[in-house]
Amino acid sequence: MDGYLAPTTPKPPQISEMFQKFALAFKTKTFEFFADDDDNTNNNNHLSDSDGFSLLDSTEDFITDQKVVVIKPDPPPNSSSLVNNRFQSRTVDTQIADSLISSVFAAVSSFEASYLQLQTSHVPFVEESVRAADRALVSHLQRLSDLKRFYREFRKNPDFEAAAVSLGSSLEAQVQENQSKLRALETVSNRLQEEIDEKDNQVSTLRKKLAEIQWANTKLSKKLSGNLDSACDVLLTVTVFDSVLHDAFRATHKFSKILILLMRKAGWDLDLVANSVYPDTDYAKKGHNRFAFLSYVCLGMFRGFDFEGFGLSENEPLSNGNDPTCSLKQLLEHVSSNPMELLSRNQNSEFSRFCEKKYQELIHPTMESSIFSNLDQNEAVLNSWRSLSIFYESFVSMASSIWTLHKLAFSFDPVVQIFQVERGVDFSMVYMEDITKRHNLPGDTKVKVGFTVVPGFKIGRTVIQSRVYLSGLKCTG
Repeated sequence: MDGYLAPTTPKPPQISEMFQKFALAFKTKTFEFFADDDDNTNNNNHLSDSDGFSLLDSTEDFITDQKVVVIKPDPPPNSSSLVNNRFQSRTVDTQIADSLISSVFAAVSSFEASYLQLQTSHVPFVEESVRAADRALVSHLQRLSDLKRFYREFRKNPDFEAAAVSLGSSLEAQVQENQSKLRALETVSNRLQEEIDEKDNQVSTLRKKLAEIQWANTKLSKKLSGNLDSACDVLLTVTVFDSVLHDAFRATHKFSKILILLMRKAGWDLDLVANSVYPDTDYAKKGHNRFAFLSYVCLGMFRGFDFEGFGLSENEPLSNGNDPTCSLKQLLEHVSSNPMELLSRNQNSEFSRFCEKKYQELIHPTMESSIFSNLDQNEAVLNSWRSLSIFYESFVSMASSIWTLHKLAFSFDPVVQIFQVERGVDFSMVYMEDITKRHNLPGDTKVKVGFTVVPGFKIGRTVIQSRVYLSGLKCTG
């Protein structure tokens, strides 16, 4: 402590005695250093007077310019009140903010739950439920409006107690929010459960209808099985087959006439066309070239007849060990419907594919374009085989009759066989028939076959003659 002595004093100060006096009046805690400060001097005087002591009471002489170490006591207990007040204010602001935010979320969740209840009450419409949900919505909107008003007033004039009463605790608001969410989930769950119940009722109804349809199908199947047995006795005869063949030939002849008429209107040379089909044929009459067109159409339609699928599939095997019952069912299904309706109802059926394939084989695109492009403007002209109504209907009728004959042939056991006579062979009355119906055939000379018009068929030991055109004969009738 000697370093604190002033160098200008005339004699050494009595420092030890001064410390002894200070120790009796103050607690032993050093606060700060005071020297040459008027304000600090006043404070020191105040502290000394308050305790009943004075620095001037010393018996020693007053020493000028003396630096003194003063021990300051602990601050009074109320010195931290301002800090506590600030901390308390911040704590209250945080609590109010948490409560306010929680109350807003709780009110929004309640509004959402009530709105879902309002929607649910409309379908089906329940008047009391709609009114209750509407009142709840209004109350929740009023609550949101009150919270907004409170926030504005709180920003202007905070009132902690009033805020606590108005908002409630944050935990209460969170509980209310969770309850509202549960109510919303319950509403959605009830609605979904109603839809599930409705679907279950629909499934039950559809199952009953399915059971009724299956029962009806069983009855029809039994009835059809009985009809097949009786149909076999009626349909599977040579007479019925010959009658169906006659209908097919008549439909083919009708279509050939329409095709020849269209070609003539288009300016085609029919003699040249007939010669391209069967070259070097000696026709007995000028108009007999029409038999060449009839043969072209008829043989083209019967091509693939000996296949069970009529040649619609590639690498299809010949008919061996077929199921006659299946072909008979297909026959009955086909004859019970209109062929035009069959094509419009299902364009991917076997009959529809058969029509498409046969048309492409008979009428190539160049021929089709030439025929239809030269028609009069008053007639219906398009660029497909379904364009002209008469042409289209006649072709479908011909295809349907040949398709029916094919199914009937495969209903026999064994299957009906088809044959065709080659050009230039000798005429045989057992297997052939003259298409021109000439009865005065020469007995000495052998007549040659010019070409086959309609193929022949063999049913067991019965032969249905092939219709042929004979060459080298002149018509006398």
